[in-house]
Amino acid sequence: MTVHHPDDLIRLFNDCFIKSHHTILAYGGDEPLYIPANETQTYHTIFFAHGFFNSALHECAHWFLAGEKRRQLIDYGYWYIPDGRNVEEQALFQQVEVKPQALEWVLSQAAGSRFHCSIDNLKGLSSPYEKFQSDVEKQMLDYQKKGLPPRARLFQQALLSYYQQKRR
Repeated sequence: MTVHHPDDLIRLFNDCFIKSHHTILAYGGDEPLYIPANETQTYHTIFFAHGFFNSALHECAHWFLAGEKRRQLIDYGYWYIPDGRNVEEQALFQQVEVKPQALEWVLSQAAGSRFHCSIDNLKGLSSPYEKFQSDVEKQMLDYQKKGLPPRARLFQQALLSYYQQKRR
């Protein structure tokens, strides 16, 4: 059984992107956060929550999807309402989470780890989970068929190489 530790993702991500994109992956607190480089922070930094492996993969997925301009903004300039969203807020959240979660799924497969769709709203109301899960799966299959964004593809290859070696 392969052990999935976030330190491995940090090392792999940083090896791939610290020089080319001046970006690092790092442990964060209760909530994930992306902070572009600034006067007090040398690198653009993706902070993932709770030290969880899947949180790290998910936050990487957001970074892979963000364009150049968005990567200059805190949290890519996206709105985020924490756990406790109403039905309308949750429907919008699920709509914008399809691509990142689908990309996380592809990266999870490359690492040989389990993926779970997340509605990320345990204290609030949610839109139908089955439709969201189906939309994420359709997008994941589309990524597999048409290919990944370039940075995601590079990271996918790093994950495949590392975890295939670990399985031997």
